Parts: sequence; C-alpha cells; structure tokens
Amino acid sequence: MKVRHTRLFRGGGITLATALPALLLLIGPAVAQNAQVRGVINGRSGATMTVQTQDAGNVVVILNDFTTVEDVSGLFHARRKQMGLTVLEPGLQVQVQGNYNAQNQLVANTVKFDGKNLQTATDIQAGVTPVEQQEQAQQQKLAQQQAELKQQQQQLTKEQQEQAAENAKIAANKAAIAAVNKRFGELGDYNIWDEVTVYFGNGQVKVDPQYDSKLLALCQKAKTVTGYVIQVKGYASAVGSAALNQQLSQERAANVTDFLDQQCHIPLTNVLAPGAMGTSRQVAPDTTAEGQAENRRVVVRVLQNKGIAGT
Repeated sequence: MKVRHTRLFRGGGITLATALPALLLLIGPAVAQNAQVRGVINGRSGATMTVQTQDAGNVVVILNDFTTVEDVSGLFHARRKQMGLTVLEPGLQVQVQGNYNAQNQLVANTVKFDGKNLQTATDIQAGVTPVEQQEQAQQQKLAQQQAELKQQQQQLTKEQQEQAAENAKIAANKAAIAAVNKRFGELGDYNIWDEVTVYFGNGQVKVDPQYDSKLLALCQKAKTVTGYVIQVKGYASAVGSAALNQQLSQERAANVTDFLDQQCHIPLTNVLAPGAMGTSRQVAPDTTAEGQAENRRVVVRVLQNKGIAGT
C-alpha cells in the first residue's frame, strides 16, 4: 500500500519537494510587507507624516483611525486614547510598526514614542525655542525705551509724568510682546493664517460661549488652507502655586481642543498636541487684576507648513 500511494502522489505531477517552494512563494510577499522603522518625524500634513531614518532615508507613514499611539514612558497615559495622533509632530523620535501599501507607504499599526521628548518636539515644531542673543537684544531695546521715557518724564509736571509713564509702559510692553510673538512664529517652518485668543476667569477652565463664534470662524478659515494644522497653547496667571497653574493651563487647552473637535468638527489629525505652558510667556504684569486677566488665556493658531505653501 505504501508503494501504491507514492506512485499515485507522483503520478499527479506534484510532490512535497515541488509543492513547498511554491507555497512559500505565495505567502512570501505578504510576510515581507510587515515593517518596523525608527527615526525622527520631519514632516506632518493631516493623516500623513514623514520619518527620517538612518537606513532608509525618508519614509512616508500613513495614519488612520486604527493607528495606536503608545507613550513608552507613561507620562501621557491619561490623554493617550483621545489625543493619540495629535502628539505626532515634527522633531519627535518614534518607532513605527505597520505594513507597506501598493504606493510603498508605511500604513502605521503602532507608533511608539518617549513622552520625555514630547515638549522638546513641541517647542521645535512651534518655533518657540528661545534664542539667548535675541532675548538680550530685546532686553537692551526695552532698557533704551525706559531711558527715553525717563527723559520725557523730567520735562512734565508730576501728574503729567505719572500718566505719560503709565501709558508709555503699556504701549511698550504690548509692542515688545507682539514683536517677540511675530519672531517666534517666523522661526518655525509654519505660516500663521489666523489666530484667536480665549480668555478665562480666575480659576476657570470652561470655554465662555462668547468665544464660540470666533472659534467657529477660525475653523471655517482653516478648512480652506491646504495641509493646515491647528496649534492650541494654554496659559495661566502667576497667582497661586506653580502646580495649580500648570494644571489650569492644561485643562484650558484641552477644553478648547474638545470644542474644535466636537463643535467645529476638526479632525484630531489636524490638531497639534495641546500645550500646557503654565505661567510662561506672560503678556501683562500679574500685579494688577487686569494683567492677571490677560494672562489667563488659550491661544489658537491656524498654521500651514511653508513647504506646502511654497514660501
């Protein structure tokens, strides 16, 4: 019986020796599609990003609703499910696992990163990394303006001197802040298309309805910009503990981001990670109630990569 069985198998023209290589050829391409790359994100436009690797150069990565983003340090575990894709921004080191599609693009199943590197990547992406020489030049300019104001004060009466000094200081501070913000925006690789500032009451994190129309208008304009991304930065006044102010700035930024998602229907792939800036970048002195009110804010910007804009 064994001899007859062998002859029948061979009589069909197929043997185990010939069938096994054919089977491997059929399943080989599917297995070869699985891939893993490591590198730094150097471009992001909506659901597409590019990763600069040492071995393969630039790899185009496609993100979708099934892509899982993992913070291996665990720092951002609390918001990982809701804001997972938004943390993937230029400058962040990542490890991507997925499959290549027919266009040789890596469709990401899992993207892993170290949360310790996220703030550095956010600063690089937004173009807000301070430059010491520029800060020193700005301080010298402000000192020169103060000296000029002092000379003017000597020529006026006491009442006129106090009023003129106060008005001049307010104007000088606003001009200096506007100039710094403009330079910070130009340091990055993005053009600023629109901007809205949302202010909050003392200790408050809920978005006041009076800003609904402004945020809706900003989102409508954003949707007309090719490859747009929206940046959200939350701030607090320097009143109370640093830990509380950091938490307030984070919750304010998160609530504005939720409004963009739920009311404006902005895809989270087009929203950068909300920045909790705490008491940094103060725009007014915290010695007055008015100054504190100006510092309790969230700044929302519509950005476009200069490479996309052709500028």
